Amino acid sequence: MDEATPLFAIAVAAELAGMHPQTLRQYDRLGLVSPTRTAGHSRRYSMRDVVQLREIARLGAEGLNLEGIRRILDLENDNRVLRARVRELETALADELLAKPGRRVFAAGSEGEVVTLRAGTRAQKANQLVVWRPLRRS
Repeated sequence: MDEATPLFAIAVAAELAGMHPQTLRQYDRLGLVSPTRTAGHSRRYSMRDVVQLREIARLGAEGLNLEGIRRILDLENDNRVLRARVRELETALADELLAKPGRRVFAAGSEGEVVTLRAGTRAQKANQLVVWRPLRRS
């Protein structure tokens, strides 16, 4: 069972979130939290929904109105989706590089830009770090 599994009826979710069930219905109408519906059209909340309800309560206690809270939640959800997509693309890239070793090599240039290198070559170092330690005399 994961955090997205719809388990809780509205009364249980409201108690877990420390809210009144009518508040959860209002948040559903406003699109702040969208629980899963059963065949009988009753709401089922997941643990992720309960955490989001607690976040709504926290943001409201800090003085944000519901529209501000909705915008923050939308941005956080977009951020979560984009991070998952980045991880997916990084995994695909790593798999591709492992499947075809030596095809392309990249390095960071002195200004932070990406430099493409031929396989088997090294990036030229523009800066070198030298650590100097004086001799200790006993």
